[in-house]
Formats: sequence, C-alpha cells, structure tokens
Amino acid sequence: MSPTVAVRTITPEEHLAHLRRLPAASFLQTPAWGRLKNDWRAESIGWYAVDAPDRLVGSALVLYRQLPRLKRYLAYLPEGPVLDWDDPEMVEPALSVLRSHLAKAGAFAIRLGPPVPTRRWSAETVKEAIASDSVTSLTQVPADADEGTGLRLAAQLERLGYRHLAATDGFAAGQPQFVFQIPLAGRSEADLLAGMNQLWRRNIKKADKAGVVVTLGGVADLPAFHGVYLETATRDHFTPRPLFYFQRMFTELLAEDPDRLRLYLAHHEGDLVAATIWVRVGGHAWYSYGASTSARREVQGSTALQWRMLRDSLATGATVYDLRGITDTVASDDPHLGLIRFKVGTGGEAVEYVGEWDLPLNKALYAVFDWAMRRRS
Repeated sequence: MSPTVAVRTITPEEHLAHLRRLPAASFLQTPAWGRLKNDWRAESIGWYAVDAPDRLVGSALVLYRQLPRLKRYLAYLPEGPVLDWDDPEMVEPALSVLRSHLAKAGAFAIRLGPPVPTRRWSAETVKEAIASDSVTSLTQVPADADEGTGLRLAAQLERLGYRHLAATDGFAAGQPQFVFQIPLAGRSEADLLAGMNQLWRRNIKKADKAGVVVTLGGVADLPAFHGVYLETATRDHFTPRPLFYFQRMFTELLAEDPDRLRLYLAHHEGDLVAATIWVRVGGHAWYSYGASTSARREVQGSTALQWRMLRDSLATGATVYDLRGITDTVASDDPHLGLIRFKVGTGGEAVEYVGEWDLPLNKALYAVFDWAMRRRS
C-alpha cells in the first residue's frame, strides 16, 4: 500500500538539516542557492508521512518565475526534488501532493529534473563511439549499465502527464541531461592517475615540471578570477556572469557551509594562468566554473587545477567528482567533440540522467510560455 505523505513549506534550517542527513544532493537544491537566485522567489518545502509530521522524508528548493503582468508562475525544481527515488511507492504520492501544493501557490506549470541516472557509458565505450564513422550519438551505443530506478522514474513521469524536455528545448535555467563523472569510492590517487589516458598523465607531469603552483583563494581573489573568466568568455563565445554574481555565490554558499565551495588558482612564475570553482554537497563534488588565459597554455595550468581538485575531492571523502555537462553527440564534425574528448581522458564515465520534465497545470498559459521560450532559444 502506498505511504500517505503530505508536503508543507519548511524553514531553511529544516531544509538544510534534511540534506545533511543524506549521502549527497545537488547544490542547486540547497537553501543557499535559492538566496543566490534572487530574481526568482524561493521556497523550501518538505515531505513527511502523515503519521510522523516531524520527520522529513524529502525536501526541495522551488524557484518561482512570474509571468509578466500575471500572478502565475513557473515552479522550477532544479536537479530536484530530493526524494527516495529507489522507493517506487513513494514517487507518485509525493508528486501528487507536490502538484497540489504548487497549484495553490499559483503555478501554471511545474518543471523538475531529478538527478537520477538512467544509463552509464564507460570512457572506453565513449572513445569507441567517437572513433566510429557510423555513430553520431551516445544513445546509439548500448550502455555499459542501465539504471532501473531511473528508467522506472521516466516511465512514471510520463504516466503522470509530464513532458520530457529534449536537450534542444529552451529555457536558460535548464540543467544538462548528460554529464561526465569520475567515480571516487574505494579508489586512491594512484588509481585515479592510472585510469587517465596518456595525454592527461603527460600534461599533469608537464604542469609540475613547468612550476605551476595551485593554491586556494578567497573572496578577495574573485576579481582576479573574473578577469581570466572574461577573457575565456571572449575566446569561447559565451555570455559571462558579472563579478557580483560570484561574490554573492561565495557569500551565500559559504554562509551555509564553510566548505561548500572553493576557489582554486593556478599561477606560473607569479602570473595567474587559470582558475576554477569547486562545489561539494556531502559525497558529491563538482567542477563548476573554469577559466584560463590564452597565454602560456602550454604550461597546463587547467590540467594542474583539475588534478588538484580531484585529489582534494578524494580527501574530503567524496564518492564522485562531477565534470558537469556534455552533449550526447559524438559526430566527428560536432563543435562539442573536443570537450567530450577532454573529459573522457580522465577515465570516468558518461552518465545520462532522467532529465528535465514539465507538467502543464494551465495548458493555455503553458502553450504561450513554451512558444515564447522556443522563440527565444
């Protein structure tokens, strides 16, 4: 028989206490992330069994984006909610009460994206796919592992009326469905190094021989990071975030946990050549932002940073180091292929998540919203 669950607004303190009891959760589901995204209205909610209202069995950060001139909202749960997805009897009751709660809050649609894996491909399998002339997408290649929980969840979401968003769909807040991760559990630094390809190992040695020095920075070092980040944005043709965004990120996330994120700096002969931002929640560590100068790329400052962050993630007890998004495309003429090759060299694995799903609550408003987002993209 399905458990009887209810949902209510909870305090940030209750929310954070629930997350701290778990092995890991997405940093996009922390109360601090809601404070950072101050152009949205944030709410922490919690699930509980009706017969045990003081014990949370799930939580979520909900971000509300208002439609122009209407008190109606897109309710977005980035990489959430945080539920026991392994319990199939929990999923549908939990999503049912979520729907009711968000509808009462004025939501015209719900967007959620549980970080639940559906398939995994080893580095070797990905390399073989890249080398094949007949393969253009990872989805054409049998996975090395199919994840029953994720596959079941996708079927449940479809049955409940949710619409899966393809990677080409709009909305700038969307999170990647395909990521590249390095498993850390039970491994040593020597194991990690041995799992990398020859080029990665050679570049790690090259950075060390060139005298690249990696240090931890603080909020005062963010302007230096941002200068290199702006150079990277110009070179790689993306729109950069302003300096104050990163300053607020450090203020909010570090107030929640003093080791929630770190700034790493790579110097060569006294000059900053690369910098990265690392984030961790429980046993999950992420490479979040990276930047490098066009000059002195031969000293491999970025490689030195990745190797340091990997080792530090291992030292914290993290079980996975997440290099974040990749595309599923492995065609030889795809502009993202170089990024995939770079990440595959670490010896990790490509992971497909359930992805993001929309549930229209007001079909007319959702149709207008969907048209506007597609036009903007």
